Amino acid sequence: MKEICEIIMLLCFGISWPISVYKSIVSKSTQGKSVVFIAAIIIGYLAGILGKIVSGQINYVLILYCFNLAVVSLDLILYFRNKAGEKKSTPAVTAKKQTA
Repeated sequence: MKEICEIIMLLCFGISWPISVYKSIVSKSTQGKSVVFIAAIIIGYLAGILGKIVSGQINYVLILYCFNLAVVSLDLILYFRNKAGEKKSTPAVTAKKQTA
């Protein structure tokens, strides 16, 4: 029963992270994103993977952990890409505010 609950949790997260990645790609914005939150999720998945390995419970659930870690890591990469794009597009706005 423990593994079934863990699988359900990982599948639910596994559905939501690709949606987040898609929104990051389409919006090209960091609005509504928190790099600290994303980093905390990555650390959590790494801890879950390490826990599985250390306890010797290397099974198909580990695949879900790895998949989710990969997708969240992609979201982190997109965060920094989008943040850089936002910085490039804001100098004109900042210059206008300073002259006003």
